[in-house]
Amino acid sequence: MVTETMAHTLILVVSRDLSALFPRRGDNSWQLEVVDSGWEALERVQSSNCPDIILLDLGENAADGLHTLRWLRRVRPDIPVVMLSNGDNAMQKTEALRLGARDFRLKPVREADLAAIIERNTDQPYKGSDSATSADSVEEVAEDMVFVSVSPAMRQLRAQAELLAQTDAALLLVGQDDTGKETAARLIHKRSVRSGFKFLKINCSALSADVTENELFGLDRAVVGGGVSSKPNSAETGTLYFDEVTALPLPVQEKLIRLLQEKTYMRTGGEAKVGCDFRLIAGTQANLEEALAQGNLREDLYFRLSAFTVYVPPLKQRREDIALLLTQFMTQLARHYDLPARTFSPAVLSACRRYPWPGNLKELENFTKRYLVVGDDELALTELERKSANTSELEPDRNKLEAEAVLSKSTSEAKDTNFGLKSLVQSVKGEAERNAIAMALEQTHWNRKAASKVLQVSYRTLLYKIQQYHLSPPAAYLAPVFRGSGN
Repeated sequence: MVTETMAHTLILVVSRDLSALFPRRGDNSWQLEVVDSGWEALERVQSSNCPDIILLDLGENAADGLHTLRWLRRVRPDIPVVMLSNGDNAMQKTEALRLGARDFRLKPVREADLAAIIERNTDQPYKGSDSATSADSVEEVAEDMVFVSVSPAMRQLRAQAELLAQTDAALLLVGQDDTGKETAARLIHKRSVRSGFKFLKINCSALSADVTENELFGLDRAVVGGGVSSKPNSAETGTLYFDEVTALPLPVQEKLIRLLQEKTYMRTGGEAKVGCDFRLIAGTQANLEEALAQGNLREDLYFRLSAFTVYVPPLKQRREDIALLLTQFMTQLARHYDLPARTFSPAVLSACRRYPWPGNLKELENFTKRYLVVGDDELALTELERKSANTSELEPDRNKLEAEAVLSKSTSEAKDTNFGLKSLVQSVKGEAERNAIAMALEQTHWNRKAASKVLQVSYRTLLYKIQQYHLSPPAAYLAPVFRGSGN
């Protein structure tokens, strides 16, 4: 018999065949809502009236069901998910429980069983939730490099990364130094179709101006016998990560723009064009408005890179990740130095969560290294107290403000549904389309008929898009004002 407390329970069922799940619908003592895809489920759980429990049907393609479970747990780990399956597959059951499912049941579900499932999973806290969340909150993206996503900010970043991995557009990662922009770039690469190919990092600030062009685009045989391979070709249909892209010399930026547009380039000293296929992800801690104003970043390159801009938060905005990051650093450093790993005391962990870590991950790693070697709680607490007294957080973080402004602009629709995934896809496509139109108009000096031919759209369509995206020509392309000769 259904209890009275269940009368207000909202159940979200994710299934293409509701009749196979519930041959008898019961007495409507609970509210049942049905969606037939994982995308709809993800949109639904981020709405204002979210469900109390989710029944997720594995369906014919178990991989899709498990993928939906993974996303649901990352976006809303507080909502219990019960998996439903046609058969008692031990591997599927193990994987579902590992990813955080509360229970694994066979179809069809009887009314009495459904009542028991709802009561058990909505009235009692899930004892395994912490371990399941922790297991799903750490992902290795390279040797001794993990992506940690316990905090809401990093869970949101992870959801963005997995979504953007499905596109091939250029990306711009912004944030303070040592916040983990490379880690985010590697996660995007790992989740993309290019994951089987190389990930190459280019530290733009570490190269001198005369070396940068040769390093990026290689040398022709006429310059160096046998030639020198370029980074785009070395990537071999993989991903190129440009760290501190604003440090690139302007002539190299111009070549990079042509490379992104044409997917071809010429080696230094060469004459023949070389084809390439790669995805570009760029990162910077610079203030982009200042870089544009000072001429350190070409506007056309910024438009090319900013099809979508992702903000990587500093540690002070993701304090929930600190304990797990300390454990990861301790494990890695103990292995590197061949020392027994130490366990952080509760007092030290509490102090670490309070400290703002202005040096971000590098400062946290150095602190862990000292704790590994010294292992003195009193000394560690004294160090954090002294640093806290000397750390001023009065000056606003301009990188954060800029990044949030860009993110707000490109995801205004997504914010209405707490980063709804469909809206996020639309915003990515819309921003990419806007940038492509802006580039075509600039290349044709705002000759709209010529730009429509470049874009292969009708003239009327282009006029509509210009109005839709509020594009207007710079002053240089406006009709000149004729003045008298005696001025």
